[in-house]
Amino acid sequence: MSFTKINHFEHEYLDHHHDSALQVTEGVEDQPVVNPYLKRRKKRQLTTDEYVAGILEGNITILSQAITLIESSNPTHYAQAQEIIERCLPYAGKSIRIGITGVPGAGKSTWIEAVGNMVTRLRHKLAVLAIDPSSERSGGSILGDKTRMTTITTNPDIFVRPSPSAGSLGGVARKTRETIVLCEAAGYDVIFIETVGVGQSETAVHSMVDMFLMLQISGAGDDLQGIKRGIMEMADMMVITKADGENIHKAELARVQYQGALRLFPTPESGHRPEVYCCSSVAGTGLEEVWKGVEEYIDHIQANGYFRHNRNRQNKYWMYETINEALKASFFHNPEIEPLIEEMEQRVLEEKTSSFTAAHELLDKYFKR
Repeated sequence: MSFTKINHFEHEYLDHHHDSALQVTEGVEDQPVVNPYLKRRKKRQLTTDEYVAGILEGNITILSQAITLIESSNPTHYAQAQEIIERCLPYAGKSIRIGITGVPGAGKSTWIEAVGNMVTRLRHKLAVLAIDPSSERSGGSILGDKTRMTTITTNPDIFVRPSPSAGSLGGVARKTRETIVLCEAAGYDVIFIETVGVGQSETAVHSMVDMFLMLQISGAGDDLQGIKRGIMEMADMMVITKADGENIHKAELARVQYQGALRLFPTPESGHRPEVYCCSSVAGTGLEEVWKGVEEYIDHIQANGYFRHNRNRQNKYWMYETINEALKASFFHNPEIEPLIEEMEQRVLEEKTSSFTAAHELLDKYFKR
């Protein structure tokens, strides 16, 4: 029953009972949720020159805005985003790119926080690109890494950028590679890319970094269950985390097991056999040894030419990936194809045609064959 109806009945009651001591106070109309006097000011869109100048000066506000522009799915932002990337390219490529993966609960965020603060004390500038998984149902993402990594978010030499995976392969944000270019142009010489966890599609991260680092924990069942050939072969280094307190012995045992397993694999193309380290992000032990191992690996691949070879191969790979993405977008947004997709989908569901026939009919229409 609404307020107005209640008010009406109460007035009827009082009309028939003039001697009643009851009094009815008139209600107040619902107030607007938003202040009607609030004037929204539209933020001025920066020019490409302003974006590039701000990035090269290391202005993190403008850097963040440029990354948002790159991640935007709005077609009107695409041309400007590509121009910004092109103009930043000559200033990029001078960083160490490290992909960080690991089983859920391995302490990736805690490890990045501990190592990140140590790296900046060595006069490095660090950019952390943390990929948060997007919900398959709602498409939303909590972007919680800034909440977990409290100390490095206040460190002026560390830039943290959480991005939604947006359903892309391996939890890698769709525009992570372009974001790396902007961060390098802004003066960050160490880039961490944190993935959402272990999976076969971690290949996408591997294709944009110089070093792939895998975090593992001990004491979580059979330690050798983590040894999956695909993901293990991609790892350039392994780190057993949470090696503190009563877990030190278990961590050391796991280190020996993983080291032995890695020696069964053929020598990697880089010519450097992966090493396994133990550390504790909370106690701060073993972190310097891990970073020393990172430096030794980078020095090794730079000396034997694999560093440049790997970068060139990645550039070629991403050229083809960009072509694939552009073709896919062109197909699904084609005005002649869009209305037919739902019709073909329905025919497949009703088993009037096969999936392959429907796909080929759509492709024939697209290519006008």
